[in-house]
Amino acid sequence: MPSNEPRIKTTVVGSYPVPDWLVALPSTQALVDATRVVLDTQESAGIDLVCDGELYRFDVNHPETNGMIEYFVSRMGGVRTEVRFDEAVAYRARPGMRFRAVPPGVVDGPLDSGTLDLPQACQRAVSLASRPLKFTLTGPHMLAKTLIDDHYKSTAELALAIADVLAEQVSHCEAAVIQVDEANLPGSPEEGGWAAEAMNRVLDAVPGTPAVHLCFGNYGGQTIQKGTWGHLMDYLNALHADHIVMECAHRPIEELAVFRDLKPEIGLGLGVVDIKSTVVESADSIAGQIERAESLLGEGRVRYIHPDCGFWMLKRSVADAKIRALTAGRDLYEGRRGAQAAE
Repeated sequence: MPSNEPRIKTTVVGSYPVPDWLVALPSTQALVDATRVVLDTQESAGIDLVCDGELYRFDVNHPETNGMIEYFVSRMGGVRTEVRFDEAVAYRARPGMRFRAVPPGVVDGPLDSGTLDLPQACQRAVSLASRPLKFTLTGPHMLAKTLIDDHYKSTAELALAIADVLAEQVSHCEAAVIQVDEANLPGSPEEGGWAAEAMNRVLDAVPGTPAVHLCFGNYGGQTIQKGTWGHLMDYLNALHADHIVMECAHRPIEELAVFRDLKPEIGLGLGVVDIKSTVVESADSIAGQIERAESLLGEGRVRYIHPDCGFWMLKRSVADAKIRALTAGRDLYEGRRGAQAAE
């Protein structure tokens, strides 16, 4: 590694606030222009591993999850998006789905890729970026949990079928990093066994570097899932991932200690920016979070720093300031460490 390259890389989790002008007058060219803006914002701030902002997924009819679910399942073959009244009523009575009014679809046949085309979106972003790009997608556990299943009759089997579809898609995606997002599993750690099996089918198909992001939900700035990272350590250690991207800034400080049990070959991505707050972190606070994590887990254990989750629910001015704080905090921390080493 060149001496001028930072040891700890900065990145973002995925989503970015959808520009008002893209919502007002959407078009393919407007989407390309908006993606350029998102990438340039990160690159200008010195982010090492950039994301496209997930703007291509946005659906004004489903702002609550910012396209994290509908974009994927509505395009898959075997999914019916016309939901009957009785199905919607039954769905709303299910535990854990109170953040949704209606299901994204009903699985009534074998799943396949249908019209889903993630490689096209990935290639567009790669062509617009001047730094290494991370492409993101929603994981099989969360997608399976949100659907009504009239075909597989088992959430675990449905997740594996979704994983096979996603694996086919990512095998054609040539981003530097492919990150798979799971925001439902932290509330259901008992499902970690089959969730890891499904996740690994996707990760094993990634041609570049595979990563997994987990959080406790971000529904308009609200936490959805209850639980702790300690309950998911078996799941994390079972992943075929290069690194994990974790919500930490909004979590109790003492919870960091559980990552001592993370396999050393899996890199740790440390959330240092709280996206559920509009307060912009200082460089000193971010440097302090890195220092605390490395003093607890060992120097060199933190491989990436990033926000806890996506920025989609924040104002652009706030998101942009938090992006700049990431690089400033990392540089401050590594400058301090360098000064100590020189003494």
